Amino acid sequence: MEPSPQSGGGETSPKLIRGIGLGSATALNMIDMIGVGPFITIPLIVSAMGGPQAMLGWVLGAIFAVCDGLVWAELGAAMPGSGGSYRYLREIYGPKTLGRLVSFLFIWQLSFSAPLSVASGAIGLAGYASYFWPGLEHQYAARTWSVPIPLVGSMDVHWLVSGATFVAIGVVILAIALLYRKITRIGWISKLLLAGVLAMMGWIIFAGLTHFNRAQAFSFPPGAFHLSSAFFLGLGSSMLIGTYDYWGYYNVCFLGDEVKNPGKTIPRALLLSILMVGCLYVVMNVSILGVVPWQEMMGAGQPNRGLYVASIFMQRIYGPWAANLVTGLVMWTAFASIFSLLLGYSRVPYAAALDGNYFRAFGRLHPDGRFPYVSLVALGAVAALFCLLSLADVIAGLVVIRIILQFLVQSIGLVVLRIRRPDLPRPFRMWLYPLPALISAVGFVFIVISRTNSGTQIRYAILILITGIALYLIRAWRHQDWPFGQHPATAAGVADR
Repeated sequence: MEPSPQSGGGETSPKLIRGIGLGSATALNMIDMIGVGPFITIPLIVSAMGGPQAMLGWVLGAIFAVCDGLVWAELGAAMPGSGGSYRYLREIYGPKTLGRLVSFLFIWQLSFSAPLSVASGAIGLAGYASYFWPGLEHQYAARTWSVPIPLVGSMDVHWLVSGATFVAIGVVILAIALLYRKITRIGWISKLLLAGVLAMMGWIIFAGLTHFNRAQAFSFPPGAFHLSSAFFLGLGSSMLIGTYDYWGYYNVCFLGDEVKNPGKTIPRALLLSILMVGCLYVVMNVSILGVVPWQEMMGAGQPNRGLYVASIFMQRIYGPWAANLVTGLVMWTAFASIFSLLLGYSRVPYAAALDGNYFRAFGRLHPDGRFPYVSLVALGAVAALFCLLSLADVIAGLVVIRIILQFLVQSIGLVVLRIRRPDLPRPFRMWLYPLPALISAVGFVFIVISRTNSGTQIRYAILILITGIALYLIRAWRHQDWPFGQHPATAAGVADR
């Protein structure tokens, strides 16, 4: 058997450092959750429902985040290791049988969804940079590719190149450079980034509440809450955007091998980050609606360009200097999210490589810093490529792909694991089990199907699923893995297939 991928040839393999405490874990989750999302999606979510009733998307999104967060909390505390969902799905469905396929499919979809998530933050940051330099919005090229796929349908990809595209790519490269170091040196960076995030959100909330127009904020259009088909389609679209804005509460689960006292720290960091960010979102967005009329937001949201809602908000209250300052802070927030996302996701292919279920190179640790440098650079490179896509396509594709191929399977999997492994030590147990898992699963299904043009992203998810199964079966047949043969215990050190 060859040495373990992380082995440097010595007597012992280098280990990840448990250097992340509750404060750093919560900070990493929060900067991952906040990101640039709420500052660029307010017009989109208002347009989805046609008025301030779109706040339902954020409220329901918080409820589903808590329910799904309880799923992550139990699994993360019971199996605290790098890899997050990869580790959970493998153990839930059997590490030598169906779990091999399910965990491989997770890594396969992550090859698309993780860079999409990073790219969304980079594109949003570049969009706010355009407030300072409007020339960045000039497009040099824009194309739409349409490829018919048998049994799936037409796959449309719209890509564009503008000055902002180059800014987005440069931001991803900078994040890779900052993360190319030991984990103990990253904790202070995460706290510094979070300080800027909270300062900016606190300023927006203070400005909004001191200049709040209640009648304007709650000026609902006629029939705003009429339970028609249009209402539920709009609610599904607003919940999709709200889900995107909340995602990131699970980031600490991908760093389980680097968390101090993970049985307590992981659940606490998850629930604390959801509670604090949920309160910040609701208060901040109501504050903005009390200053900037929702009718103007609908107009800005249609072309998905020049959104600058936070900048317009501050300009109307304090003038251009405040607009410029908050624009810079939003860009700071977006970069903090990119930083956190790349940190967490880079550990997932690393864990899969150690298990023999992904490319061997991804299991390599940096000899000095002891971080998975190959995984970090590879995911960052793909994210830079996805910066060529439009933000709306990135968000919709990211949410639907991840719900279908990860979150639904994991919510159901928690119930399966309770049945299969009742003896598994669980430092944290889901409250009101199994109700939160069932609520999150139903909510995810509603988000996927109850939207206008929902079939587009569903086709992408189906294509990823089909190709992933095909790739797994080819690899399994070549190496006589499940279902073609027994997976040998020594496979963790097998070379790249």
